[in-house]
Amino acid sequence: MATELFRRGLRDHRRALLGWCVGIAGYIALVASIFPSIESSPELNELIESYPDVLKSLFGIAEGGDLTSGAGYLDVELFSFMLPLLVLVLAIGSGARTFAGEEDAGRLELVLAYPIQRRTAVLAKGAALGAEVLAACLVGMATLLVLEPVVGLELSTANVVSAFLGVGALAIFYGWLALAIGATYPSRGLAIGLAAATAAADYLVAGLHELAGWLDPFRFLSPFWLIGSSPLQAGSDLSGVTIVLGAAIVVLILGATLVERRDLESP
Repeated sequence: MATELFRRGLRDHRRALLGWCVGIAGYIALVASIFPSIESSPELNELIESYPDVLKSLFGIAEGGDLTSGAGYLDVELFSFMLPLLVLVLAIGSGARTFAGEEDAGRLELVLAYPIQRRTAVLAKGAALGAEVLAACLVGMATLLVLEPVVGLELSTANVVSAFLGVGALAIFYGWLALAIGATYPSRGLAIGLAAATAAADYLVAGLHELAGWLDPFRFLSPFWLIGSSPLQAGSDLSGVTIVLGAAIVVLILGATLVERRDLESP
């Protein structure tokens, strides 16, 4: 029955997932296709160096980084903000639609009709969300690897894989956070709002902790800081990725535990 809930979770979101995968692939292709014109503009590095430190810190522009290289360009244009944002919106939206969204729509009784415990239903739905994130990251990674020789990005395949591992870990953490909140309290809006606000706060801590000293002690709590910046140039911090995935599992298990205390009328 848990397997059936997993399949249903994927089936219910298949159209949205297809749209997200197409959009992510299209965005990556668009950004990558601009690189040849950037590569021939060495003065871009001088322009970037004149940017305020706060801007460079927020967008993960490494000191001395080369934006005319494929890895440096994509770290700034893709992996510093937009690509994680796209995958996080997919994951948080999917997590909020699960349980909280089903309860808002009056369909939760169909989930509870299965002869399994509530906690098992949460775990099965969480696995389905993880599969959605995996699919989106695989599509994005395949798109980038296909375009790499065509556009002349000269990327390290190992760094591309680790970069998408980092993005996937972030998405799973915040997606499962939205799912856990929705399983604990029947509000899709609250699940989206809290998960998104947490992600925004963590992003700001990771980007500004060097400039605002009072934020520095909190950097260890930021998944964005844990996975590291400039993944295509330096690779994601795999120990940090492991910690983020471990924290995501804890969050999901917590949601699966708290849902048992909810006052839900099962059929």
